[in-house]
Amino acid sequence: MPRLPSLRTAGMAALVCGGTVALLAAEPAQQPTPASTFTPAQVAFFEKEVRPILTQHCLKCHGQEPEKLRGGLDMTRRSGLLAGGDTGPAVDLKKPDASLLLSAIHYRDGLEMPPSGKLPAATIATLTKWVRDGLPWTPGADTGKRVERPPVGPDKNYWAYQPVQRPALPAVRDVAWVKTPVDAFLRAKQEAAGIRPVAPATKAVLCRRAYYDLTGLPPTPEQIDAFVADPAPDAYARLIDTLLASPQYGEKWGRHWLDLVHYAETNGFERDGPKPHAWRYRDYVIRSFNDDKPYDRFIREQLAGDELNRDDPDCVTATGYYRLGLWDDEPADPKLALFDGYDDYVTVTGQAMLGMTLNCCRCHDHKGDFFPHADYYRFVAFFRDIRPYSETRSVISKYSQRDITSQENRKLYEKELAERHKKIESLEAQMIPLEDYAIQKMVPEDQLAVQDGKREAIVRKVPAFRDPLLKPRYLELRRQRDDLKRRPNPYQEFTLAVNHCDPRPPATHLLIRGNPHAPAQEVQPGFPGVLGFPDPQIPESGPDAVTSGRRTALANWIASPKNPLTARVLVNRLWHYHFGVGLVPSPNDFGKLGLKPTHPELLDWLASEFVQPTWQADGAKPWSIKRMHRLLMLSNAYQLSSAADARNLGADPANALRWRFDLRRLTAEEVRDSILAIAGNLNLRQFGPSVYPKLPLEVLAGQSRPGEGWPTSPPQEANRRSIYVHIKRSLQVPILATHDQADSESSCPIRYTTTVPTQALGMLNGEFLTTQAAAFAERLLREAPHDLAAQVARAIRLTTGRKPTDAELAQDLGFIQQMMTQHKLDARTALTRYALLILNTNEFVYLD
Repeated sequence: MPRLPSLRTAGMAALVCGGTVALLAAEPAQQPTPASTFTPAQVAFFEKEVRPILTQHCLKCHGQEPEKLRGGLDMTRRSGLLAGGDTGPAVDLKKPDASLLLSAIHYRDGLEMPPSGKLPAATIATLTKWVRDGLPWTPGADTGKRVERPPVGPDKNYWAYQPVQRPALPAVRDVAWVKTPVDAFLRAKQEAAGIRPVAPATKAVLCRRAYYDLTGLPPTPEQIDAFVADPAPDAYARLIDTLLASPQYGEKWGRHWLDLVHYAETNGFERDGPKPHAWRYRDYVIRSFNDDKPYDRFIREQLAGDELNRDDPDCVTATGYYRLGLWDDEPADPKLALFDGYDDYVTVTGQAMLGMTLNCCRCHDHKGDFFPHADYYRFVAFFRDIRPYSETRSVISKYSQRDITSQENRKLYEKELAERHKKIESLEAQMIPLEDYAIQKMVPEDQLAVQDGKREAIVRKVPAFRDPLLKPRYLELRRQRDDLKRRPNPYQEFTLAVNHCDPRPPATHLLIRGNPHAPAQEVQPGFPGVLGFPDPQIPESGPDAVTSGRRTALANWIASPKNPLTARVLVNRLWHYHFGVGLVPSPNDFGKLGLKPTHPELLDWLASEFVQPTWQADGAKPWSIKRMHRLLMLSNAYQLSSAADARNLGADPANALRWRFDLRRLTAEEVRDSILAIAGNLNLRQFGPSVYPKLPLEVLAGQSRPGEGWPTSPPQEANRRSIYVHIKRSLQVPILATHDQADSESSCPIRYTTTVPTQALGMLNGEFLTTQAAAFAERLLREAPHDLAAQVARAIRLTTGRKPTDAELAQDLGFIQQMMTQHKLDARTALTRYALLILNTNEFVYLD
């Protein structure tokens, strides 16, 4: 009987709880022994000793209705065991001791049944005897027919897996309230529920909201005043266009994408070494958003940029997407670490781009969606041409670094390289006589070794000679030479990327329970069967190919207008980031374990509009994210105030029907950037290597090697926007960490807002806040000299965007006076304390 080489795994995936596999061609079935040939004693042994064991430990997973059988293995019938699961027979009558059933109950060969714990020795002995006796069974209890699993195909019932169909706009009674098609869908449900939206936000509130949502920075009082004073009907639309054209837009929205792909610049684990040139991927993302790169192109470049155009620096840099995950430079199980890397590709691609949790079927069938175990490995097969991050412990690897030097810079690079070689040759020419002199003083064995071609090894001993004239001179020459060799060429540019891919990838096998040491059948690249797409036709790689072409097939499928998930997932994310919660409240999971859409028709209309624009469509391009911002922000729903309404709260306390705008706290980056902006210290320089703000010694002390990997930047550089702050997985900037910075170890679809004591402690006592509060006070003194009331009014305007009331002014002036009279502070110090106080107000860190 044919078997897989070296591993007895055929059919055993079904015996391991959750280890379900693809419906591939089974091995030829064994000829069953007729039940009538068993003796009465054997049948009695089966009924009394074996059947209770099967009932107690096996039939829960292998005796239910067909669609619930694990791995297609039916253990209610003898013929089911002989036919086995999807990977072959569970019992081998010719070689019973080699049966996979016995391997599983003995916990051998990576197989474990039941997974809840090894059976008692007496129970194992009973089952072993049963198998060795030829699998005795009660006559008449075996029909001889194998229970078949239904084939995996399109799910014609679940909403997310159906093609996107543009619904008609619903009719509403309150036609005047509808500013964009978005409002029609929302108002229809509100009217059905008897809910009336609250009043619009004031122009000042709306201005602040738009600035933060599109740029992540506060507007200046002057910018707010200009918008409020503009009576033109299109003033708000023009404000949105201005903000979308701002360079800061890409920094704000690029950060959202970096959350999804778990961007970080270090590898994690114990050493948490750097990912050289990872910042170029961050800059690529920012530029892509600023350029309004079509989303389908954005996807294709990240998944297969090196296959689309390997000479385009943008396309190459985009593939840094694959290098952002954790990487263990010293794994205990290298093969498992390799497949952990593939799991990261499947997880992030599935969740971020498709809203699918395919990673949940790495070890077994998906527990909620009908994704069989094999779908996971079919998806893995798309990525098998990607080499590991590095095959050594070095963070600099030919597999993850790519030279993207431009033609112009390459000429300068080659010129600098030639000049450097000349200098090195000159230095070495001066070193050789000194080496020869030292060699003459060495022992005969060393001198003979030089003659035998081992000069390089012998000259390493030269500094050991204590010749007062030779040693200092030689060491200086060698230092200069080594510095030249180590110095990076200023004109050569590298990027984090995939490189040296395998044009003929190794076979991909389904892995039993996700164990790379227990491979089952080979699988080919394919899409989740539940979506109903045919398998891709990927031509064989030619002799000169440098990649397999598999990732292009995947990218084209994900970026296709026919894909039912891609557009839905993206427009839902835009809604989530603008309104605080998505139309599907679980943005990374559109599956059956996720949350249902509150407005499915609106979601489909937006997805359709994203791919095929019809609203104000003159010159509109498909897949434009900026256009979708405009559509959402021009809606009446977006422009509502955040005021509460008692009746509406009773009918819809979660605001699922969008009758008001949800209050939100600023993100971690917005908090830090706003403090810098208000203090007058924000450096808006864009792009380039990341910066390292000063960290407290107490924070650095938490490292295994305090301060390693965190060279503090000069103050002006350190005051750049937070998106340019180096992201080290094992070390976070306190103000970002306490305000819920994204977790860089997994895709982060939602920034949950926590309220913890460390936020207040850090905002009141942290070095960053006290430094910026002092700078804020100096700004107030400059902009309103010799006028304390004007300084206080300016502080309130800068932090909240609104004009203070007379009562507020009086109260805040009273606080400053109290600092000076009761606490004996001078005027400057008292103003600094006030600046610190106002940076700690809720109104500053919350957006209404």
